[in-house]
Amino acid sequence: MKKVIKNIAQMMHQADPTACFAIEFWDGDAIGFGSFPEVILRLKTERSTKKIIRKGFLGFGEAYMEGELDIEKDIPKLLRLGFAVNFNEYCLSFWQKIQVVIFSLLNSSTLRRAPKNISFHYDRGNEFYELYLDKTMTYSCAYFSKPDDSLEQAQLNKYEHISRKLLLKPDESLLDIGCGWGGMLIYAARNYGITGVGITLSKNQFEYANHKIEELGLQNQLKVLYQDYRKLGDKYDKIVSIGMMEHVGKKFIPTFIQKVSDLLKSEGLALLHTIGKDTPSEEDPWTFNYIFPGHYIPTLHEIVKEMGKTGFSILDIENLRLHYAKTLEKWAENFEENLEKIRGMFDETFVRQWRLFLNSTAAGFKYGDSRLFQILVSKGLDNTLPVTRAHVYEE
Repeated sequence: MKKVIKNIAQMMHQADPTACFAIEFWDGDAIGFGSFPEVILRLKTERSTKKIIRKGFLGFGEAYMEGELDIEKDIPKLLRLGFAVNFNEYCLSFWQKIQVVIFSLLNSSTLRRAPKNISFHYDRGNEFYELYLDKTMTYSCAYFSKPDDSLEQAQLNKYEHISRKLLLKPDESLLDIGCGWGGMLIYAARNYGITGVGITLSKNQFEYANHKIEELGLQNQLKVLYQDYRKLGDKYDKIVSIGMMEHVGKKFIPTFIQKVSDLLKSEGLALLHTIGKDTPSEEDPWTFNYIFPGHYIPTLHEIVKEMGKTGFSILDIENLRLHYAKTLEKWAENFEENLEKIRGMFDETFVRQWRLFLNSTAAGFKYGDSRLFQILVSKGLDNTLPVTRAHVYEE
């Protein structure tokens, strides 16, 4: 068992000879590179080593959650080395990959299952999310116009960035599919004078967003519904969906794209803001099991192919990969600053689970195959639209 881990350590060293790291085993044995390790992986039990070898990152995550291994110093550095050697695909057996497929089928985001999948992650309690998100309660990739932007400013930048791409105008109707705690709708109503409808399958988000809308006196402009996108009717001038498509599932990508088309008025604009990939790769079973049941990260090809089938004209695609890495790093910092409060709400297993989630996701954007795409489309051709991006970036 130790030999396999040592082989992986050698691969990590070959991938980055400058990296200083060490792996310590339960019996005192160790392997290291560099005089002063920037990160130390301590495998406290033989069982933890077996889990890693048999299950890949799923086993690594489970062992970390259960306290069977510790990571001293810099977690992101260890995760970076894991991505450098394609650790998960190196370890996962054929049967492990089959199990991922079976679990995906059991948690497919059907009309009946989708509310449970969403509630599992987003209904942990608004008080918890307030501890690591910013004041806008935005739980998606921010946009750092300047290196020193605060997290809150970067989230407001993101809403402005999207508003400009959508060419929002007063009294236009805006639909936000998967509206979260209502940040985009509130920003667009206050800054662009739109009327808007948002939908969510999180009861906590539904209650919070409507309370915030009432508190700000925007109830004549906005409303948030507890509703599945497949049950929506009416037509809208503009549609936005931020961080929602990841929860649709592979099977329902065509359904989702077609529904956006059905809900959008002729020559209307829609913007899809979603995590994606350049090319297909294995799904992460740990994240699927413990963080986002029912999720599926689509490739850009899968999305664009379905958009073409509906008659959408693709106007613009932007990749905000490093913006999301920085967003997650800031969330992870806020999480650690409020660690004792979070530990009081949950337990040590949850703390370790969420710490690994935030750090591994950040590393995925910085060093792995995770991307953040903003895809702007129009329903049919519109020759009156701007022919450059100047309106997006002007002061």
